[in-house]
Amino acid sequence: MLCYVSAVSKPETITGDRTSIPASDRNATLSIDVQQYDKYRASPDEPELPGLAHSESGVQEEAKSMPSRNALNGAQVIVDYLIQEKVPQVFGLCGHGNIQFIDALYERSSDIKTISVHHESVAGFMADVYYRVSGRPTATFTSCGPGSANLPISLANAFLDSVPFLAVTGNVPTSQFNRGAFQEMYRHYQADFPSTVRTICKKVFQPTRGEMVPLAVRQAWKTMVTGRPGPVVLDVPFDVFMESAAEEAPNAQSWNANISSRCGADPEGVVKAVDMLLGADRPVMLVGQGVRYGGACEELKRLAERLQIPVAASASGLGALDVNHPLALGLVARAGHYQANHATRQADVLLALGVRFDDRTSSSWIPGYSFTIPPTRLIHVDIDPEEIGRNYPVALGLMADVRTFLRQLNEELDRRRDLARKEDTRKKWLAQIDVYRKEWDKFVAPGFSDDTSPVNPQRAAHEIDKALPEDAILVSDIGVHHNWLLGFCKPKRPDSLIGSMGFGPMGFGVAGVMGAKFAARDRPCVSVCGDGAFFMHANVLGTAVEYNLPVVWVVWNNYAYASIRGLQRGYLEGRELATDFHDPLTGGRYNPDFAAMARSCGVEGVRVDRAADIGEAIRKGIAANKPYLIDVDIAADVNPAGAGVWELPGLGRSKPGIGVQFEPT
Repeated sequence: MLCYVSAVSKPETITGDRTSIPASDRNATLSIDVQQYDKYRASPDEPELPGLAHSESGVQEEAKSMPSRNALNGAQVIVDYLIQEKVPQVFGLCGHGNIQFIDALYERSSDIKTISVHHESVAGFMADVYYRVSGRPTATFTSCGPGSANLPISLANAFLDSVPFLAVTGNVPTSQFNRGAFQEMYRHYQADFPSTVRTICKKVFQPTRGEMVPLAVRQAWKTMVTGRPGPVVLDVPFDVFMESAAEEAPNAQSWNANISSRCGADPEGVVKAVDMLLGADRPVMLVGQGVRYGGACEELKRLAERLQIPVAASASGLGALDVNHPLALGLVARAGHYQANHATRQADVLLALGVRFDDRTSSSWIPGYSFTIPPTRLIHVDIDPEEIGRNYPVALGLMADVRTFLRQLNEELDRRRDLARKEDTRKKWLAQIDVYRKEWDKFVAPGFSDDTSPVNPQRAAHEIDKALPEDAILVSDIGVHHNWLLGFCKPKRPDSLIGSMGFGPMGFGVAGVMGAKFAARDRPCVSVCGDGAFFMHANVLGTAVEYNLPVVWVVWNNYAYASIRGLQRGYLEGRELATDFHDPLTGGRYNPDFAAMARSCGVEGVRVDRAADIGEAIRKGIAANKPYLIDVDIAADVNPAGAGVWELPGLGRSKPGIGVQFEPT
């Protein structure tokens, strides 16, 4: 008996036992003797996969699910669409639920690269930071069950930080829906992985027939990049990857290239905003991530210089204006710079651009530490109207793309003749801010020269910042080190310092630095990560070696989950448990030898115990042009202090390190 099926991929051979069956081109026909075919099937212990069945009836089923001649299957449509959108590589991990998608990537390997990682969350973090550096979305691929269940941490991180990537997740075959197939989530609803991730992405698409794939992939991409960006999940059952989907993929240029979400603000609102800024005695601008990743930095600088308005930044906005610029105030936060916090809480008009006013930026919304709204009159501009008026009442709220809005402001200023009427008042305001700046510099000065061991964390952050070239990309992980870097690094570009501020997952910087390197091959890429986060995700060492990624990890080794231990000491009267690492015999500090661990993986690893040696180690690591790890012994008993506070309801409120609560008169 002979059965004819269309071949959907182009492997060199189909092998079984000691016999090889040559395979033809994708659009040709393959003749298989079913009685012989049965000998070549996999072990009976392997799960039977519809479309790849191991019996005569299975081959007949395959004939039904394979695409007709000259048609693309679902996986091929997705891959072709990614190529049209100029995605250079995808990050992911294999599983039985996505092997046909991987096969479609294999077919087009000259057009799109496949980067295999050792944990699915690593793939998501790499895709996340790749976008933050390049401005171009990419995609991930994961299998059904635990494969895709490992992805939600990085999905949630991208969602809360408004970073787009397309997560292509595999699922069980539609013929096995609601039967409890291997790795199916079925107890509440069939093939229900979408319910797992619906709250942590913009949308989930689940095509259940091949013909639905073209619509799903183009709509998923559009949803991902329009409006407030964010990750989108394309959940594809196993057989839908293989089913005939279309003669060709949707034309990305026609469907998505001509859509702009850079909407402007209400013209009357623009006029009112200019009136408020020109009439203010103590105006301040506050910038968030919307300015950095919205490409609005030049427009911001022009407006600030034109009106001589100082610019403060949330943690996500640092670098939108070079922190060395005379109008840059630095960080507003619970551990914010004194000149930044004290200016924003005294401002009579605050123009907030693409910022969420989260609890850390806003000192837990307690008046007089970060902001005093009201009486400060707030102009809040954001692409997402849900963020406007969420935490503070507005004098003027405008839904707009911040770059378009800033251009509108500058155009309105071109029509005005009264730009200098507050010039003397502005000079006095800036002079007063310079006094605050000097007070801050005096407050933090001792930490820059502290030469104790373990290394003073402020000194460590300072030495790291000094050692980095101007074009370097520093990707911070989550932990107490992130607060030190925010306080004492001086980012000059929008992508000089990258961190996670919404979801805050450990591992973001450990893995994300590799995504940065894929996005900027010619720029130094350095991760500063805590010992806890690095130990969780040490598998990245293998990935860096496999793909020859010359990234540098600086492990901030304080032998503890130190940021949480600090809370136990500050709020729980020193009752410490489960927050530091000890040798069970000696009671001394314990951690693996991270440098030796790196060397065992083929990565150069060194240990640093003195602050004066940090800079040289980083310069050597960058110059090595290969994966490099620096294990630095950092003191864990010092926490960054600033001009703001943070409250844990029911446990209490921290105290500012400098200044007092501002009370308007």
